[in-house]
Amino acid sequence: MYALALHGGAGTIARASLTPADEQQYRAALEAALTIGYDLLRDGAAALDAVEATVRSLEDCPLFNAGRGAVFTHEGHHEMDAALMAGHTKLAGAVTGVRQVQNPIRAARLVMEKTEHVLLGYPGADELAREYGLPLQPAEYFFTQKRFDQLQDAIAAGKMQLDHAADPNWKKGTVGAVARDQHGHLAAATSTGGMTNKRYSRIGDTPLIGAGTWADARCAISCTGNGEYFIRAVAAYDVACLIDYKGLSLEEAARIVVQDKLAPVGGEGGLIAIDADGNVTLPFNSEGMYRASRREGEDARVAIYKE
Repeated sequence: MYALALHGGAGTIARASLTPADEQQYRAALEAALTIGYDLLRDGAAALDAVEATVRSLEDCPLFNAGRGAVFTHEGHHEMDAALMAGHTKLAGAVTGVRQVQNPIRAARLVMEKTEHVLLGYPGADELAREYGLPLQPAEYFFTQKRFDQLQDAIAAGKMQLDHAADPNWKKGTVGAVARDQHGHLAAATSTGGMTNKRYSRIGDTPLIGAGTWADARCAISCTGNGEYFIRAVAAYDVACLIDYKGLSLEEAARIVVQDKLAPVGGEGGLIAIDADGNVTLPFNSEGMYRASRREGEDARVAIYKE
């Protein structure tokens, strides 16, 4: 049973906040990314290749806060984070603060496969990408007017802003994907532009293995939401621990983390998860989460709101 799930961020996504045209754009982008990853799995590709390709598609879409659609820092540039992990080997790679790499998820894979490390930061991560010939882009490539307007509003308010914590019309956060391939292997990948108006090289949960991204032989997890809470909860790994130590199902373990542990302390957001049997769950405690999934022999599912 091969399967794929993805997310494009969770938060205040009320039906009234999106025009029909906006909603159609988001759904089309989610479905396009899902198709890329699912077709790879159908053709026998590894789960790691499928989640990387899926996330690359979302990074290339300016609708999402990753890659081309990344938010601005206080200084007016972009600091992007990404991570991926292969469940059957537990190898992982991550980058934080990259500024020029077109697809940060590709740089994270370089860390995993071409170095002895797990996490590299700026400027070293950009230098690694340059050495291996990954596409780099000037600052103008990552500029979108709406992201710039977000920065001005956040500066005026004198605080950092999560996409989902501010104007509900703003585009929403992190992207990610999880997959099970035809060999039974699992993988997870996550990418983000972080928080609008962030300072001091802030790092969220996305590139921290076990917090925002995790994969082992039992499950693969990608998180989205208020990163500080996911870090404190070691949220992604906690799902795996509940499965491993308590024998819970994927759905119940994910529900406990999102609804019982994160929500009561203000940890708004959600996660996508897949297990060794190809079961998929996509829980969130916010108003909405951009998400899509497809399992072998089943139709694609694309959703935004609580349904």
